[in-house]
Amino acid sequence: MAKNEKLVESITSMDEDFAQWYTDIVKKAGLIEYTSVKGCMVIRPYGYAIWENMQKILDARFKELGHENVCMPMFIPESLLNKEKDHVKGFAPEVAWVTQGGSEKLEERLCVRPTSETLFCEHYANIVHSYRDLPKLYNQWVSVVRWEKTTRPFLRSREFLWQEGHTIHATAEEAIEETERMLNVYADFCEQALAMPVIKGKKTESDKFAGAVSTYAIEALMHDGKALQAGTSHYFGDGFAKAFDITYTDRDNTVNTPHQTSWGVTTRLIGAIIMTHGDDNGLVLPPAVAPIQVVIVPVAQHKEGVLEKANELYNELKAAGIRVKLDDSEQSPGWKYSEYEMKGVPLRIEIGPRDIEEGHCVAVERHNRNKTFIPLGELVEKVNERLKAVHDGMYQKALENQERRTYACKSIDEINRALAEKGDGFVKAMWCGDEACEDKVKELTGAGSRCIPFEQENIDDKCVCCGKPAKCMVIWGKAY
Repeated sequence: MAKNEKLVESITSMDEDFAQWYTDIVKKAGLIEYTSVKGCMVIRPYGYAIWENMQKILDARFKELGHENVCMPMFIPESLLNKEKDHVKGFAPEVAWVTQGGSEKLEERLCVRPTSETLFCEHYANIVHSYRDLPKLYNQWVSVVRWEKTTRPFLRSREFLWQEGHTIHATAEEAIEETERMLNVYADFCEQALAMPVIKGKKTESDKFAGAVSTYAIEALMHDGKALQAGTSHYFGDGFAKAFDITYTDRDNTVNTPHQTSWGVTTRLIGAIIMTHGDDNGLVLPPAVAPIQVVIVPVAQHKEGVLEKANELYNELKAAGIRVKLDDSEQSPGWKYSEYEMKGVPLRIEIGPRDIEEGHCVAVERHNRNKTFIPLGELVEKVNERLKAVHDGMYQKALENQERRTYACKSIDEINRALAEKGDGFVKAMWCGDEACEDKVKELTGAGSRCIPFEQENIDDKCVCCGKPAKCMVIWGKAY
């Protein structure tokens, strides 16, 4: 079979209609199903298994850094939500409210949590009294509700899964260090587990989280050149603590106000994987989070010894901790190739009578269809080598897409010309720091500010919009 031959004809080509291609994949690969509740989805077992693998990796990392998991209520009293004015103003348009319990109207409306800062603050006010109580490094894995008008599976839904970390510290320095540390955890996770390159940076004042002093983010570029915010980390200063009257007594018996952080990633990372790595044959999953890392397909399995050998390979790989599946169903090998390409399984092992006779099996990599022969006596070692090669190949391909679609521009005309001629992508351009210019760039080009990257370059001395002296370089782009 030729490398570029399309196995799955039922998926719309991404070049023809990227949005439909995405929808086809999430449905046909068995990741989600729609429900009678508009904007909500069933995450099916294969899709949820991807999330579980992400959760396992991140949760272990959080705990290595001293974080503990907790679980806050789903409901927030309106009076509690209103304690931090900037926060409630930022979330008001997306809040869902409960007004009745059973047959009785509630005395106070309850918000279905869009995020849990206020709940954590109420809890901290009850348990933090002394410097000995600090820091508190908490995280929770829950669902939240935001009443989005336009929805798309994983990328934007009315209920979604996430983790939200909430920490409280004695000093600003400790809290800022935590904020930056967790952003780096997310960046490392995206690059090392999801094979997805990201840009780390700080959000502009107009784009920061409601109630935060500063927001940091990682930005990824999808295959179609649109940006996706893959994770955020927020430094709250002492604003929330003051609003909720959280104080602690220090070693010198002075009463001080603590400083807080919040950070999170969501199931939209599954959408990011699809749009970063997928192709016209379906999913392409990074080995670290793939529910099935290796699928074994017996060839001519009716012949003597084939299924027995396939089972030997299965047991050997499983014992080595590799997530492996043996498909010994009566479907044809061609059907199986198509099925597991659709599901994005990183590595396919083919074993038939001739392979057994010659003492090897055939390994086919999902992301590029490269074939290699693996000696049966070196199965585990070579399979692990191929899985690493798959990750590295996927990362390099995504990085090349990002680099090819990143344009340095010195004027609005250059931005529009680059986006029109080369396609959507990241734009590097200078900014004076004025919010009016930030808004004007988006109005004239469609590309909004994504972040002020930590790695700065001097593209020009002047603001791309007004021509006044520039303060920093900004990454701009159209986004999901």
